[in-house]
Amino acid sequence: MDGIHDMGGMDGFGKVEVEQNEPPFHEKWEGRVMAMQRAMGYAGAWHIDHARYAQERLAPNIYLDASYYQKWALAMERNVVERGLAGADELEAGHALRPGKSLPRKFTPEMAANLTRGSYFRPAQAGARFKPGDRVRTKNIHPLTHTRLPRYARDKAGVIERCHGCHMFPDSVASNLGDNPQWLYTVVFDGRDLWGPDSDPALTVSIEAFEPYLDPV
Repeated sequence: MDGIHDMGGMDGFGKVEVEQNEPPFHEKWEGRVMAMQRAMGYAGAWHIDHARYAQERLAPNIYLDASYYQKWALAMERNVVERGLAGADELEAGHALRPGKSLPRKFTPEMAANLTRGSYFRPAQAGARFKPGDRVRTKNIHPLTHTRLPRYARDKAGVIERCHGCHMFPDSVASNLGDNPQWLYTVVFDGRDLWGPDSDPALTVSIEAFEPYLDPV
């Protein structure tokens, strides 16, 4: 999806200011937002790609003005409403107005101590098209929905460095089209191919790219 969220390669936003000894959370509510997101994911309410796609659909002025965990909270509100887990009127009221909808799994406080992220690996549907050392070119795509191929790396030539096996395809998952397993690769680019001739000649950039994003060179 092309939008303000895809900020890789953009300029004009100033220097990235690093906060020394930055705490995990600046406010208590931020920790609660993270806990809610993890709990809803574990309970099967939505996948991580649904959460990312919900953030990508925030209006540009809201996306730029919101803090990191505010974006998470706003995305959760969207997912809760779109999946019928609560109504916008209930969020506004701050309490339930109708009986709740059951989730695929029940999450309890006792489970929190052993909470781990699920595997995205899936059995291959076909053989891998590429191998380490192959030269490839990323496709120049501009989907209206979610994608993990950043704009700065589209229509660029690179080299396959590693194959990570077959995984859930985020572009399909976020659009509720199922896992659609695809091969995942590390692709390495020369910095000058991405940023132009003035880039550091020693710079290389690696991205994780799914097979549908790639063509052979």
